[in-house]
Amino acid sequence: MSRVGISPALPLQANKEDGPYALNKDVKDSTQQNFKNLLLTSKGERVMLPDFGVGLRGFLFRNFTPGLLEEMRSEIIKQTSKYLPFIEITEIDFQTSNDSPSDIALNQINLRIRYEIIPINESDTLTIFETVN
Repeated sequence: MSRVGISPALPLQANKEDGPYALNKDVKDSTQQNFKNLLLTSKGERVMLPDFGVGLRGFLFRNFTPGLLEEMRSEIIKQTSKYLPFIEITEIDFQTSNDSPSDIALNQINLRIRYEIIPINESDTLTIFETVN
């Protein structure tokens, strides 16, 4: 084994170097994984924490109005400050097919969040692409 792991890397994969499963070996990777889980988990999906999660996929099935992106932004900030208070969001960018029809498929939202991991004073970016089929 090389370095000590902080958390299992998701999705779970067999890994001879780390033991039964591959591990996140630094705070930055573990934080990004936890942040992505917060964004993609729907409220009520996490056992014993019914209010946990932004539920980004649920927003995709709503009518696209000017206020929808602001509602998403607000929910991301609220959930992050509650469940990952050591993250400071510095920028949230949405890109939709309305913004650049040639670059993005119809009914797709690209989300890029830049954030600071306060305890280790490092920046990172999380990008999520979601499409309604």
